[in-house]
Amino acid sequence: MVSAFSQYAWLIPLFPLLSFLILTAAGRSLREAGAYISIAAGFVSFLLAILIFWERIGGGTEDYTWNNMQWLKLGDFTLKMGFEVTNLNALMLVIVTLISLLVNIYSKGYMHGDERINVFFAYIALFTFSMLGLVISVNLVQLYIFWELVGVCSFLLVGFWYFKPEARAAAKKAFIVTRVGDVGLFIGILLLFWVMPDHALDFTSISNAFEGGKISEEMATWIAILIFIGAMGKSGQFPLHTWLPDAMEGPTPISALIHAATMVAAGVYLVARTFDIFTAAPAALTVVAVVGAVTALFAATIGTAQNDIKRILAYSTVSQLGYMMMALGIGTTAAYTAGIFHLFTHAFFKALLFLGAGSVIHAVHTQNIHEMGGVGSKMKITAWTFAIGALALSGIVPLSGFWSKDAILTEAYNTGHYGLMLVGLIAAFFTAFYMSRLYFLVFFGKPRGEHQGKVHESPGSMTMPLIVLAVLAVVAGFVFTPFSPWLGTWLTGHEEAEHASVLVMVLSTLVGLLGIGAGYMVYVKRTISAEGFVASAPWLYRLLNRKYYIDELYQAVWVRSLQSIGQVLHLFDVYVVDGVVRLSSYAVTGVGRLGSRLQNGQVQTYGLATLIGLLILMLAIAGRRFISLG
Repeated sequence: MVSAFSQYAWLIPLFPLLSFLILTAAGRSLREAGAYISIAAGFVSFLLAILIFWERIGGGTEDYTWNNMQWLKLGDFTLKMGFEVTNLNALMLVIVTLISLLVNIYSKGYMHGDERINVFFAYIALFTFSMLGLVISVNLVQLYIFWELVGVCSFLLVGFWYFKPEARAAAKKAFIVTRVGDVGLFIGILLLFWVMPDHALDFTSISNAFEGGKISEEMATWIAILIFIGAMGKSGQFPLHTWLPDAMEGPTPISALIHAATMVAAGVYLVARTFDIFTAAPAALTVVAVVGAVTALFAATIGTAQNDIKRILAYSTVSQLGYMMMALGIGTTAAYTAGIFHLFTHAFFKALLFLGAGSVIHAVHTQNIHEMGGVGSKMKITAWTFAIGALALSGIVPLSGFWSKDAILTEAYNTGHYGLMLVGLIAAFFTAFYMSRLYFLVFFGKPRGEHQGKVHESPGSMTMPLIVLAVLAVVAGFVFTPFSPWLGTWLTGHEEAEHASVLVMVLSTLVGLLGIGAGYMVYVKRTISAEGFVASAPWLYRLLNRKYYIDELYQAVWVRSLQSIGQVLHLFDVYVVDGVVRLSSYAVTGVGRLGSRLQNGQVQTYGLATLIGLLILMLAIAGRRFISLG
């Protein structure tokens, strides 16, 4: 039975697109009224996404595919465009539209007074359209088009405050670094086009080909790794993660949108959407699992030594994306379910944390956690909702982050990947520690900043989304509990048994509590001196604070070398290419001047020119005969 609503899924991205066109056409004349257009479009898209999701939850609904629009024809090959609705992208549609709607509502208060607020909402609408188009794409070429459009939108939004040099640099960095991954994805699509029967690139044909063993394992490995390189760029996996923390230079609502539901989720979604390719390539799955585990631990340790509230949350996003990739890399259907489950729960508590951080920044006008303090007593709604998000991220039972993170660790344990489980537990400890450090320094203690006397709670347009997300961060884990196998069955179509592990649950809970306890002892009780630790191991603190010097390494190895190559090419262009052009110009000009001097009306000059010409002609004839005789 085909869903009555699935055939209208194409309308979901259409409404944000219409919002973008209206806001762009109106320009700044709408002023802040443009926010209502963007919110209304997001609300309609969210309602339709809920209707599709609800009907698919009911069961008995097949995947709906419409690809009747012929876009490109090359010989016998025809590329068609359309849209597809599966259980996976139905879930993604709800996540993206809900977070986008809440960010739109929140931004009305946060961006109040900005002279380009109408442009801001237009960019958000285009961003939402791009991500929704990516989610329902029927083939990889169509997905790639929206994939690149998402990158363009991130450039516009990260660099929205273009008058700040840091924002301009961050926008360029995000665009360039993600392009590195996009090249890998593009090559993977070309390779897939080459090996696929009839060159089909729609997801159904790809699934059938790889499930049926029509593609060799070696070729599947190359294709899967290239696709994963694209996912590494978008989802900030090591070593293509460096753009994500710098993207914090954009407005805070954009940080929430990028980190919770759109750009960074695209990489995880891509791996999940092409999961049949990865299951046909065990070596590629190993790469995904290892890179994900390394990223999870790597980013979690960096988060312990950052002082910018948004950068701490950015590194937590990188770490949690590592968990998701690690789960997908394990390769079982239960691990696949756990990875998507964590993507689902993470969207709520990470959007909550970023919007909560924006509420604090809006009040204290600084992002340095050491210049805050005592905010909780004056911003109670922000403090309580932020606490829920922090506890969910730390994996504290019974909040949603606990259930999804535990599902990943449990599947690593059940499949014998004990190393991955250990890495996940260590990363969970650091996550709980740096989140408790952030919370205690911001919301506890005495005020330390210049603006503390003016601190007050944010307006209702900002606190309402916080409350909604806090509720979702609590209840989402109960809706999709790992004790019940229905989510995996619904997502994959394969029956699954219960896979909960009491041992893993106990260990993950203890690790989370130890991390929070350590943060409490250091930053509240002060029984452990943070300054003393830094003084005893300054090299370690510098290493973490400088993010393992990855940016400096890139600057030395890639940026400077490419700049040197660019300078050489510039000199070649100036002195060789332009030199040849200038020489030709000078030669033509010289001949012209010589000709003008000869044509001066004097018989003596003409006679001399004739004599010289005759002499040249005689020499040419003599030289030709000499060559022929030789």
